[in-house]
Amino acid sequence: MPVDPALVGRSFGPTALFEVTEDRVAAFAAATGTPYLAGEAAPVTFPIVVAFEAMTALMTDGTVGIELHNVIHGEQRFTYERPLYAGAQVAATLVVDSVRSIAGADIIATTSAVTDATGTLVCTAKATLVHRGDQS
Repeated sequence: MPVDPALVGRSFGPTALFEVTEDRVAAFAAATGTPYLAGEAAPVTFPIVVAFEAMTALMTDGTVGIELHNVIHGEQRFTYERPLYAGAQVAATLVVDSVRSIAGADIIATTSAVTDATGTLVCTAKATLVHRGDQS
């Protein structure tokens, strides 16, 4: 069953505040093979850690029609207002930008605003998800 285009404009989040720590940044850098030295800005893809929580809220919301096992992460882009450092606390709010159906797949474009504890924008994470309807 296709994802309902009425999903466009819906938001998920904000997530709970996530504390960026040296340990978390170092572990992320090691897992992704990104060079990192303590005290440096987090790797540019680090905000996916908090944005993924909002993305998971979208994908597991029973009213949306997404079957998690049929989702492929198609594209990801980050636009920064400022670097992210250990010691920051951030949250993410995801908004569904568009839903298109192409050849039996739903293409879902999202934007996650990653903000600090004061609500100031740190980074925008744009993602494209590809969802294939149930193939049974």
